[in-house]
Amino acid sequence: MVFRSPYPDVELPDVPLHELLFSDLGERADRVALVDGRTGASLTYGRLAGAVDRLAAALAERGVGKGDVVGILSPNTPYYAVAFHGILRAGATATTVNALYTADEIADQLSDAGAKMLFTVSALLPTAAPGAAGAGVTDVVVLDRADGYPDLAGLLGSTGPVPEVAIDPAEDVAVLPYSSGTTGRAKGVMLTHRNLVANIVQCAPLLEIGPDTRILAVLPFFHIYGMQVLMNNGLRVGATVVTMPRFDLPEFLRVMQDHRTDRVYIAPPLAVALAKHPLVDQYDLSGVRTVFSGAAPLDVDLAAAVARRLGCRVSQGYGMTEMSPVSHAIPDGRDDIPVGTVGVIAPNVECRFVDPATGEDVGVGERGELWCRGPNVMKGYLNNPDATAATLDAEGWLRTGDVAVIDDRGLVTIVDRVKELIKYKGYQVPPAELEALLLTHPGIADAAVVGVRDEEGEEVPKAFVVGQPGGSLDAEAVMAFVAERVAPHKKVRVVEFIDAIPKSAAGKILRKDLRAREAR
Repeated sequence: MVFRSPYPDVELPDVPLHELLFSDLGERADRVALVDGRTGASLTYGRLAGAVDRLAAALAERGVGKGDVVGILSPNTPYYAVAFHGILRAGATATTVNALYTADEIADQLSDAGAKMLFTVSALLPTAAPGAAGAGVTDVVVLDRADGYPDLAGLLGSTGPVPEVAIDPAEDVAVLPYSSGTTGRAKGVMLTHRNLVANIVQCAPLLEIGPDTRILAVLPFFHIYGMQVLMNNGLRVGATVVTMPRFDLPEFLRVMQDHRTDRVYIAPPLAVALAKHPLVDQYDLSGVRTVFSGAAPLDVDLAAAVARRLGCRVSQGYGMTEMSPVSHAIPDGRDDIPVGTVGVIAPNVECRFVDPATGEDVGVGERGELWCRGPNVMKGYLNNPDATAATLDAEGWLRTGDVAVIDDRGLVTIVDRVKELIKYKGYQVPPAELEALLLTHPGIADAAVVGVRDEEGEEVPKAFVVGQPGGSLDAEAVMAFVAERVAPHKKVRVVEFIDAIPKSAAGKILRKDLRAREAR
């Protein structure tokens, strides 16, 4: 059974991404496009578009063009957008690298992507330089300044012509982000210009953003969520995007206060801080109208706590890198939709819910793996036909690996990951359900649950818990708290206290890292 959006399909412009964003600036030219939240330095839309053209010209002079791949290894700054869109404007492909990567991880991605050049910042040169060298990349450019390295300012001084590149939006790969690798080795996700353009247009009916919107961009642009939902969606409508290079709670709150950001995009770990940390009360956050969560399921009680504390609306959406990324969202203004769901299917997207055991479609109210099809779905994984075939079928259906259910209103709820379900004595135990419950305990700052083997070889739920500072919580109290609130087969049977839950830059729990602790 195929389910579709309650919204009509939207018309998809047949243009490259840079044309969608910059071809007709009009009155946007003098508006502020990007602001550095730390320093206040800004770029207007006119200056941004001009810098993109100049960088494209400079790249062409350096021999970069269609078919080439250029890496970006940088925290969020206004000049990230210049590098990103300059690469695409030159007809090349941008591969965005996690700013927290080690030199070896950088080398692996640049090698796998076939990159011939790298943009970075001086602070990251201790890992960027050996990483680039390990991949045979000799052309390294810094976005700021560093002795011995060419810099962005120098490239923007190019007087060469802007290259005229024939781009096929449906076929030419615009970006090559790498999937999080939480279930295996990271893979290059080939997203075409059409994929990115489509998802921006698909989001328009769902997200009420415009020229007066001020978006806080603390989620990294190297991840598809930050890249598309924050940066590119904001630039499409003439909003102001306020950048932060990394998450630091006092600075996060200061930027929200001083820049009066009214739309704040987060992942669930940031919701925990907003709901529970005493520092929040020291800042004027009255400018915030919407907090939008993605990247992992947001618990309804946690969302309600954030909404009460900030006096704002809290909603969430769903997607993945392979879908550019949004396939579902709670539309702005739809206060009738509970935050426990991920909202409705986006325009132009089709969904199925497939029983993982039988491969048969299930209907309303029944759990199944979520499969999606639409113009935002990736072209495939780079140089990995086996992984592509395992994820995309011949009819274009993408297997998300997430278990979900749709109700009679067309609202979708993500239940858990197919591969993360714990099997206890034949019963399925969803880790996300236990994690949401644990976070309601006032003595718990963060938590994650994985399946481990007990002495009899049975898989049992184990909770990794981060206690609140100064607390005296013990393992027995945690297990008792859960046992009082769940069916017997869902009880947490092992507890380990740790300093922090390992998570990807997008906020997803790195369960493989937690399982690795067990293997030591």
